[in-house]
Amino acid sequence: MFTPIRRLALRFPAFSCLLLGAVAACGFAPLSWWPLTLAGLAAWMALIHAAPTFRAALWRGWMFGVGHFTVNNNWFQHAFDFQDAMPPVFGYFAAVALALYLAVYPMTAAGIAWRFRGRAPDAAWTLLFGAAWIATEYLRAVLFTGYAWDPLAAIWLPVIGVARLTAFVGTYALSGLTVVASGALLLAARRRWAMPAIVAAGVALAALSALWTDAPPAPVDAPRIRVVQPNIGNEERGEQAGERSLAELIRLSGRPGRVPRLVVWPEGLIYDLLESGYPRGWYAGRPAEWVRARIARVLGPGDTLMTNAPTLSFDRRGEIVGVGNSVLAIDSTARITGRYDKAHLVPYGEYLPMPWLLKPLGLARLVPGGMDFTSGPGPRALAWPGVGPVGIQVCYEIIFSGEVVDEARRPRLLFNPSNDAWFGRWGPPQHLAQARLRAIEEGLPIVRATPTGISAIIAADGRLLATVPHETAGAIELPLPPAMPPTLFARAGNWLAAIVALALATLAIAIRRRAR
Repeated sequence: MFTPIRRLALRFPAFSCLLLGAVAACGFAPLSWWPLTLAGLAAWMALIHAAPTFRAALWRGWMFGVGHFTVNNNWFQHAFDFQDAMPPVFGYFAAVALALYLAVYPMTAAGIAWRFRGRAPDAAWTLLFGAAWIATEYLRAVLFTGYAWDPLAAIWLPVIGVARLTAFVGTYALSGLTVVASGALLLAARRRWAMPAIVAAGVALAALSALWTDAPPAPVDAPRIRVVQPNIGNEERGEQAGERSLAELIRLSGRPGRVPRLVVWPEGLIYDLLESGYPRGWYAGRPAEWVRARIARVLGPGDTLMTNAPTLSFDRRGEIVGVGNSVLAIDSTARITGRYDKAHLVPYGEYLPMPWLLKPLGLARLVPGGMDFTSGPGPRALAWPGVGPVGIQVCYEIIFSGEVVDEARRPRLLFNPSNDAWFGRWGPPQHLAQARLRAIEEGLPIVRATPTGISAIIAADGRLLATVPHETAGAIELPLPPAMPPTLFARAGNWLAAIVALALATLAIAIRRRAR
């Protein structure tokens, strides 16, 4: 049955790899057809092994990446619809250009695997391919400021028992093990025992799910979390819409109760300067104290509100030297009790790399404003008095495995304000999926607040406890989910990815030597 398809794929291998990359992308949210990812990877691995030369293997690996990342990051185009510095049509070219670069990483993994292939795909070669994938996916997350969006491990969230392996080995290691699983399917198909292998895989997945116990429920008298989503899109943004945004955020923030509350607002909706002490001309007629007093009216004595807001830095002469994408904590007396500055800024979004080259070409950053943002020092926690520290990760900072927690001060939970209105329909569920992986890895609950969705409260085991759907106005409020003890990953970080990659490579070498 598969022979004609195989012959066609071998006749047009590069085009087949392009299609297989697109098929493999269907395993991610919002489609979540994860068996297609395993099948697409298996067929691609077969074509890599069959490549006649190293150069052909690289070409096939790169074409797979182009198809994979073009489909996976199709939301990237949507970001260009909300700025006037460049034609929106640039977004389509930008999405493909990003894929052309990201394809280098699966190409590199394919090249490494091809170098160590045998006469036919075998267990050792599959293990080496998995090790190569771990290394290259990690490099994708760190080189040139990193782009860690949609690691392969994210396909397993519908089978959460498998996704929870990230608590023990981390995301990048689980991605490599996913490649090994696809290689096992390839070996099974070639030896005509595919159906028994699929049944065995199903039993293994069920067993993995049974090994993990869910995080305990929160006590009914626990402090409460309230997440606000006003459903205000980028087309309604700007200083002119600032009053409507503030009023809607306040309206959805509820009222104090008998227990302390943490009220969280999204990224990108506050245009007023909330910090006092700036030169008077920067406040545009709305003093910071007045705005904070309006916010504080929804807070009780034990409540804290955390919101994203712009902050400014000045030199001794009063000249502005920086703009921060910050989170401020405000108490019921309208006092600012803490500030976090986003550290991992988005290139081309919050700052323009190589402006000396790109500005003459007509390129600009996507976020409006005349100055690039300046970065903060890294993961920090803000105080929630009487409850514990709250770690902050702004927008896409949450996608970087092993980089979301202040190691010197483990937080009680993580708050991830984000402006997912930039991301079309595919981006928000993908962003949410990656936040769920961070919750599992760190054993910490995560709360996400976005202007248009998907806002969520995530348990420390990765389960979604409550959400506000995409493009829906509303708020959710629940008792604070308990944190779990620090996981193995929380203690060792991405050294575990290196250990797993080394173990796979060592086992592959041992199998090869024994076969000889």
